Amino acid sequence: MAHVIAVANQKGGVGKTTTTVNLAAFLAELGKFVLVVDLDPQANASSGLGIDHKALTQGIYECLSGSCKAADIIHETPHEGLHILPSTAALAAAAVELVTAENREQYVRNALREIRNNYDYIFIDLPPSLGLITLNGFVASDSVLIPVQAEYYALEGLGQLMETIGLIQGGLRPELVVMGAVITMYDSRTRLSKEVLEELYKYFPNRIFRSVIPRSVRLAEAPSFGKTILGYDKYSKAARAYERLAQEFLMKDGG
Repeated sequence: MAHVIAVANQKGGVGKTTTTVNLAAFLAELGKFVLVVDLDPQANASSGLGIDHKALTQGIYECLSGSCKAADIIHETPHEGLHILPSTAALAAAAVELVTAENREQYVRNALREIRNNYDYIFIDLPPSLGLITLNGFVASDSVLIPVQAEYYALEGLGQLMETIGLIQGGLRPELVVMGAVITMYDSRTRLSKEVLEELYKYFPNRIFRSVIPRSVRLAEAPSFGKTILGYDKYSKAARAYERLAQEFLMKDGG
């Protein structure tokens, strides 16, 4: 059964989706079968893996509403072994519709149950918020991976996120664990990035991934071509960083 990982940070622009799709791509490159579940109405993970989400007639919303099964709307990507369960703008409606639903926090978990045996890893790209859709993503997951930007406000809101995870662990999903934090947009030339890194090591003792993702123009360009950094520029500094992260991830996970 797949290890399901929620990639979360309610602060936007921290490299959350970038980390989701690129880590998934390199794990697939290393021989794992991986699914990315795009649980964000902005559908950036879908477009970053080459899916024209605006042209889709079905996405994760239809799966949650019961009009289709997850297996029916999974798409292949340019990377062998990597699939995407895409999102569309319609997912925004789910946040409203689920409010009055029975067992409203279990919908994503139930939707993924039938396909969990098909993959080694399932990454859920969560929206940058702490709403009902995000709650569903946490409840469906075994672990949480937190991308954190190496900038001044990196720790802003992190306490609230950890508090939310603690509440979920105390009730809806006691088995949920924080796998660790990944430092993104790191600039080794600046004193600020180094100071933020030191603060994060204090905040997450023994749970910071040693593989640090650098600030990179090539990494920022790749999504506009519907590609991961592996597909766009596999010899770049950012690609090497995500490859190291994938290897470290497997070591932490015992894989």
